[in-house]
Amino acid sequence: MTTLLPDAPHPSGPVVVAHRGYCAVAPQNTLAAFEAAWRAGAPALELDVRRTADGVPVVIHDPIVDRVSDGVGAVEALDAAAVRGLDAGSRFSPVYGGQRIPTFAEAITFLAARPGMDLLCEYKGLWASEELAPTIAAIDAAGLAGRTVVQGFSQETVEALRTAAPHLPRGFLCDAAPADLFAVAERLEVVTVNPSVAAVLADPGLVTTAHSRGMRVMPWTSNETSEWEGLVAAGVDAIITDRPGELRGWLAGRAGAVLR
Repeated sequence: MTTLLPDAPHPSGPVVVAHRGYCAVAPQNTLAAFEAAWRAGAPALELDVRRTADGVPVVIHDPIVDRVSDGVGAVEALDAAAVRGLDAGSRFSPVYGGQRIPTFAEAITFLAARPGMDLLCEYKGLWASEELAPTIAAIDAAGLAGRTVVQGFSQETVEALRTAAPHLPRGFLCDAAPADLFAVAERLEVVTVNPSVAAVLADPGLVTTAHSRGMRVMPWTSNETSEWEGLVAAGVDAIITDRPGELRGWLAGRAGAVLR
């Protein structure tokens, strides 16, 4: 069973999920950020996937490359060679100059070599089942099927994931939790509903309802101790954070204080 979906709650608290890697200390969605998360002991990594103009899956959050690289333009309008030629590190810090936007295959190779880290994979935008096939094949070939949860904001994409990869557990992302959240989640047959941190803190009962329906809750994205306290009190199953090292330390310290 993946760390993200344990059989029972961990005594130290929610699973720590490194949001786009350890992006508080390294450029988001780069191998450097993934390595920083691994070295900080994050048990799970969240990343984002999009397709280039020539259909290559790459790891990037934004629909355009401008904010995270020295390039300009939409990911879907650039071929993989152009995307891979961009510097995705210097804007964060000169120390990271030359970091690249990884291909999905590179991210999977990274994870396959680090068995202590699971994958929460977000598909950005709309994907058809046939478009998903190369990424699913890569996950399976690397032996990561038992360590991966796939998710998306788009109901159509989550439905396509059910068709393309019925063996992979799925999650449904949302911002504000809609009134029909659990009806949608049950129709999509997801194992986790992942609303924003604000939505969970505004209505902690979401977690109780999810648990009563056999679903987990992994809110995004929380970087403050004041939020962490509220999320732990609500009983969330995981916390997606830019600061996995700090969150792990906070949870460990909190658990130690409780034990004394």
